[in-house]
Formats: sequence, C-alpha cells, structure tokens
Amino acid sequence: MTTTPQDSAHPGMDPAGSGRLAHAPDDHPSIPRARVGVVLVNLGTPDATDYWSMRRYLGEFLSDKRVVDYPSWKWQPLLQLIILSRRPFKSGEAYRGIWNTEKDESPLLTITREQTRRVADGLAARHGDEVMVDFAMRYGNPSTDSVLRRLQDAGCEKILFFPLYPQYASPTTATANDHAFRTLMKLKWQPAIRTVPAYFDHPQYIQALAGSVRDAYGAAETPPEVLVASYHGVPKRFLMEGDPYHCQCQKTTRLLREALGWKGDAIQTAFQSKFGPEEWVGPATVEHVAELARQGKKHIAVVSPAFSADCVETLEEIQEEIRDAFLEAGGETFTYVPCLNTRDDHIAALLSIIDNELQGWV
Repeated sequence: MTTTPQDSAHPGMDPAGSGRLAHAPDDHPSIPRARVGVVLVNLGTPDATDYWSMRRYLGEFLSDKRVVDYPSWKWQPLLQLIILSRRPFKSGEAYRGIWNTEKDESPLLTITREQTRRVADGLAARHGDEVMVDFAMRYGNPSTDSVLRRLQDAGCEKILFFPLYPQYASPTTATANDHAFRTLMKLKWQPAIRTVPAYFDHPQYIQALAGSVRDAYGAAETPPEVLVASYHGVPKRFLMEGDPYHCQCQKTTRLLREALGWKGDAIQTAFQSKFGPEEWVGPATVEHVAELARQGKKHIAVVSPAFSADCVETLEEIQEEIRDAFLEAGGETFTYVPCLNTRDDHIAALLSIIDNELQGWV
C-alpha cells in the first residue's frame, strides 16, 4: 500500500508536513519524514583511466584485507613500491579499451546507474515515494559512506543494503557489507540496516540467465558446442577456510543447465582473473577454453553468472584475452553472452528479491 506523507511521518511529527516535531521548541532541527532506503552496491570503478586515477582505485582495492589478506608488513611495501608503480598503466589501458567515452565513465557505472533507475521505477509503482533507491560502489565513487549518509539525511531510518553479487564471497559480498557497517560505526543515529543474502539459486535469477543464453544462441551464426560459465576466481585457501563461493558457483551452473534442459558437458564451470602466486580454484578459464579448442571444440560460448553488469572482467578479459586464447588454440567462433545488465527479466528478479527482503518495512 502506498502511504501519504502524513501516514509515514516520524512519530510525533507535525501532520502539516513542516518537518518539525509536534511540541518541539522553535530551534529544534527539522526531521524529514521516515522512509525506507534501498542501496544497490557493486564492486567499483576508477574515476578516469589516467595513471593517478587508476593508482587510487587499485590502491583502495588491493589494500582491502578481504581481497588480499596477507600481513600488511609484507604486502604493503610490495603493493606501494612495485605493483602500484606498474599495474596502473596496464589497467588503464584495459579500461580505455572499454570506456564509455560519451559519458566519460566506465561501463559498470553506466549500467549500475540504469539498473538503479529501473529498480526505482519498479518500487515507485509499488510503494510511491515511501522507498528511496540509490547505488554505491565498494571502491571509488559514489562511495558507500556518502550514499548511506545521503539516504539517512533524506529520512531513511531503515536501509536495505543489496550487494549485486549472486554468489556470496568474502572478497565481494562481505567486504561490501563491512564497508556499510564502518559507516554505521561513525553515525550518532544509526539507521536500521538489512543486508541481502546471496541469490545464486533464486528461480528468477536462474531463469534470467537461461533467457540470456537462449537469446545469445539464437543470434549466433554458428551454434556453440559448449557453454563455459566463467566466474571470478578466489584462492583455493578461501574454499578450505569456509567461503561458500565455489560451491554456490557450481550450483548456479547446475541450475542453469537444468533450466535450459541440457545434459552432460554442455555447460562447464571455470574461473578467471587469477592474481598472485598461490593456488586458486579452477580450472582457469583462459586455459580451459584453449584446451577445449585443442580437443576439437571449434565453437564455444562464455557466460559470466557472477557479474550482474558488464565490466572490465567481461568486456576486456573475456572478450579479448580469453577469446584470443581460444582462437589461437584452434577455435573458430567465440560467442560472448552479455551479463544480465538491464534485461527486463533481470530487473524483475532484483525487484522480487527486494520485495521479499523489505517485508515488514513497507
């Protein structure tokens, strides 16, 4: 039910909507009427592709203990003196190849903003202006801290915090939640907050994935023989220490195969974006697609179920590095299945998840 401003006013608020509490002294600060906030959260983006913008972004990302959990005394000298002296050049080049030059921003920022607009429209149709929707990035801008404070200033006493990672992982979901809680630690008046759990097996998410595969296969000139579900990798140690990410990825692949009605090895799971010397979960996508080509699979497709929006890992790593590895090993056609982005069925899935998590609040 959509409420009027008077219905949703802060208890004791002047019903005329002046922003003042009834019977409060004249110098009492005005208080906005109570609302519920929803924050969609993604990984992050540099502000630009130049060296210093990339260095700031990579410095924040690679200093996160959830991402690289080595002791600071060992990791920070290596990061600051060597990695951040070289890597911003390579990363900047990768981002320049996919940059949205029209808006002068990364595709991830463009897509996340549009996802937010679509979700906001859907919630407005259900709840009017009782629910406010915004988006934040774990690294870069708009920062989680600034968005949470902005929503609280607008009257959001309850906030649903939604990391857009279907599969839970400590370097993604957990660090996003950590950052939200760090903001709460600094506030005199904390809003109530709920975090959205992993949705790797949500029926509408799986159906949206299946729909995206069907659409890509229908548009392909040559039908792919194998679909590789490529997920962002994590160190194998994380799996052994209790992180459920690897298991949730495997289940997503199985559910996708069942939704498509396929059997056997028609869909295979692999992991990309290895970083550092230790062993990661595998097989590595770049090596796996090359091996498929050597085995005689000349036509493959790759889908990225762990990414809610296309980004440098999909637009550059998959469509360039991984594609090249397959073709150089003898493959002939490589079909990339875009992320769910702003597909209607994806937005419907996100709205369904949000509606469920907002129960009792609206």
